[in-house]
Amino acid sequence: MTNTPPRPVDELVEFLRSLGTAEIDHTGHDFLTHLRSVHDLLAEHDAGDELAAAGLFHSIYGTEKFQEFCLPLDQRQLVRDLIGERAERIAWLNCFMERSTFDAAVSSALDGESELAIRDRDGNPPIAVTNEQLCDLATVHLFDWLEQVERSEFGWGYRRSAYREMARLVGPDAETLYFKVFAGEPQSPAQTVAGS
Repeated sequence: MTNTPPRPVDELVEFLRSLGTAEIDHTGHDFLTHLRSVHDLLAEHDAGDELAAAGLFHSIYGTEKFQEFCLPLDQRQLVRDLIGERAERIAWLNCFMERSTFDAAVSSALDGESELAIRDRDGNPPIAVTNEQLCDLATVHLFDWLEQVERSEFGWGYRRSAYREMARLVGPDAETLYFKVFAGEPQSPAQTVAGS
């Protein structure tokens, strides 16, 4: 895999804008605003240019839960040219993974296993991933969720234990951000009474 650096972020944002991403609703914002916010959150937490670029393109081909925008797969080389092979592969995996198998791979990695694989959502044979690739994917996937959880229709409980495990896998900074974001979860009346 060649290590081509991503193009400047303003150029990447303009490319995404040219695709109409600013016209698509996404969790109380437009899709482009969400994409840029994931990029910026990763950059603020020193994820590096490649992971930040993967965050900007994290759902470029649609995902298991988001199908309102799907760049055709025959455009993968164009995306690679824009953000580099590593970032594009992370974005592609994020788009096409079957999330339950990803969650299981994260648990396996935390248990010390090194032979890791995830399935794609089309039912193809498992995709082998290294620990580093899984950690990259977990970083982008986790930061995507942390950026939108308070606005998401899926709610604070959606795959909560899986996101907690992703934070553990990614490391202390991700865990700190996870706890900071989830500290903002609104309390139900029952929780408020129990806590008083």
